[in-house]
Amino acid sequence: MTRKIAVLVGSLRKDSFSRKIAKNIEALAPAGFTFEEVDISKVGFYNQDLDGAPPAEWVDLRAKVKSADAVLFVTPEYNRSVPGVLKNAIDILSRPYGQSAFNEKPAAVVSNSPGNIGGFGAHHHLRQTLAFLNMPTLAQPEMYLNGVGSWFDDAGNVKDEKTREFLAGFAKTFTQWIETTSKAA
Repeated sequence: MTRKIAVLVGSLRKDSFSRKIAKNIEALAPAGFTFEEVDISKVGFYNQDLDGAPPAEWVDLRAKVKSADAVLFVTPEYNRSVPGVLKNAIDILSRPYGQSAFNEKPAAVVSNSPGNIGGFGAHHHLRQTLAFLNMPTLAQPEMYLNGVGSWFDDAGNVKDEKTREFLAGFAKTFTQWIETTSKAA
């Protein structure tokens, strides 16, 4: 059975480090798992008034995450928290109350920064949110990736073999977590 992982990238930048990290994790993951980046760039701001007749972009976003077996969040840190675009997408996906697209889906968080802290603040803010959303979230390894500005070659591949091994180990652990915690296991 193939498991589908929805990938939410917290950066809209075409050449974002978060997107490159997500692509590298996908390439290094064990067989039997597919990854689909869910585009969060086209959804408007969450407004509860629209829940009765949600915009098509919300319906599409919710359907993509609901159809996934798990969710991988890969995000930079903006001002010691998650980027607004990611928080907005989470709000859309978790509403209306009682109809969350996230409920009981296994999750993992990867935060990153070109600086030294590796997105620690964003990572923990996101974990707090996922706990409320009833998402069993992989605890180890903690993925605070720092210095990512120099990680990639021109094709977006991680240059360092030890870093590739680390990301492959994470991918293996995350996929095992999915198998262990998934409702369909």
